[in-house]
Amino acid sequence: MSRVPFYLLVGALLVIGIVLTIFRHFHYDVPFLPGEQRQIWEVEAQVNFDADNGPVRVDLALPTNQPGFRLLTENTASSGYGLSYLRNDNARHAQWAIRQANGPQQLYYSAQFLVTDGEEAFLAEPPALQQDIAWARPYDTAAREVIDQAHTRSADAFTFTRELIKEFTDQRQGENARLLLSQYERPVLLTRLLNQANVHARIVNGLTLEDGRRRQALTSWLQVFENDKWVLINPRTGEQGKPKNLLLWEAQGNAVLEVQGGSDSHVSFSMLRHNEPASVAVRNQFADDTLLNFSIHSLPIEEQALFKTILLIPIGALVVVLLRVLVGLETSGTFMPVLIALAFIQTTLITGLVGFLLVVAVGLVIRSYLSRLNLLLVARVSAVIITVIAIISLFSVMAYRFGLNAGLTITFFPMIILSWTIERMSILWEEEGPREVLKQGFGSLLTAVLAYLAMNNPWVRHITFNFLGVQLILMAMILLLGNYTGYRLLELRRFQPLAKDD
Repeated sequence: MSRVPFYLLVGALLVIGIVLTIFRHFHYDVPFLPGEQRQIWEVEAQVNFDADNGPVRVDLALPTNQPGFRLLTENTASSGYGLSYLRNDNARHAQWAIRQANGPQQLYYSAQFLVTDGEEAFLAEPPALQQDIAWARPYDTAAREVIDQAHTRSADAFTFTRELIKEFTDQRQGENARLLLSQYERPVLLTRLLNQANVHARIVNGLTLEDGRRRQALTSWLQVFENDKWVLINPRTGEQGKPKNLLLWEAQGNAVLEVQGGSDSHVSFSMLRHNEPASVAVRNQFADDTLLNFSIHSLPIEEQALFKTILLIPIGALVVVLLRVLVGLETSGTFMPVLIALAFIQTTLITGLVGFLLVVAVGLVIRSYLSRLNLLLVARVSAVIITVIAIISLFSVMAYRFGLNAGLTITFFPMIILSWTIERMSILWEEEGPREVLKQGFGSLLTAVLAYLAMNNPWVRHITFNFLGVQLILMAMILLLGNYTGYRLLELRRFQPLAKDD
């Protein structure tokens, strides 16, 4: 029979598992190593204004995901106000409203931003050019001369903008520049000049992040477009590019703050930087129920804790397959060692080993007596189950009375599996003798210990819980091992005499 479909299946599982794992790491910033830290900025905006003793509506522009920053959480504090988050095209803003307000008012908006290395999707459509830009005399003549001078020393929209800004620096500032600056603020003036020169540009507002700063204001930047590209240019220095610590708060050329029904309004910002574990920092991203973002993190905490253990079982299964197929180790039951290893995770290794040996030893003694009663299999196994429960209960009470709290964790052992283990070992004792019982018992314990060490590794626990694609990789590896038909390591001793003859 052709094995091609089998290898195609294994290859597909490997490719899909690896692609999903790499995708989650790079797209959702899920770390491969546990304990990694991520830098978080907490930014608070405080809106202050005086209400006019009537209805009030406040609109505050809000930031979005952008290169270098990803929005994690946002909260507001506004006693008595109704709140809505609104989106118009690519712009977001919070809108507070109240029917009656009077006197000084304070509204708060806070957000957490994750510092990222990747480039987040940040769409920006070029703004429409301002039509029929009017200049009073003699400003029209000054504007044309400044534009002409910058145009001759530039090659595209970006170099033109930089040269235009240089005309207004202190070193090269001429009569025309001083005249225009006396009538307009620098960002507004530069935008008018760029639009007159048929360059798409607008004013955007950004927040310079500095740890521990309070009562900071937004700064204005020029967003200049040419074809499908855009850049940020500092209107004060002409520097091109977005600084790493600049958070674009409003990037569509709209007003940052609008207050209807109030006066003397302004907004100030405070910021704080701290580090958090990477798993905590990106956890909110797993709430998106999409196929590529399929994640256990979207479940309630109780179910997450359950799956954190369940997802370790394939690791234990892989260990069992390796030891049985490649090494040739015999165990009592196929996957009983995996369940015992899960119990060891709850009890700790030493406590689990001692408890397992005690329960099985006492259970075998009692099972030997039950065998003399010639009971049917179902009744005998049921009696063993009740006996195991009684033994575990007795040991737990004794451990508590002697102050051995670790002994209480013996209740985590799977009682049905222990009962079947005792039954199988008892039958094996009768049919094969004590040597075979010790051999399979030692193999089971060794496999359980190795599976415990693999499953309890912090890196393994982190990978299996955060990257579900790993389960497909494990499946592919187990399928490949299941196709192995060669010699096992423990079987090689049969050929030892041949080696000595040579």
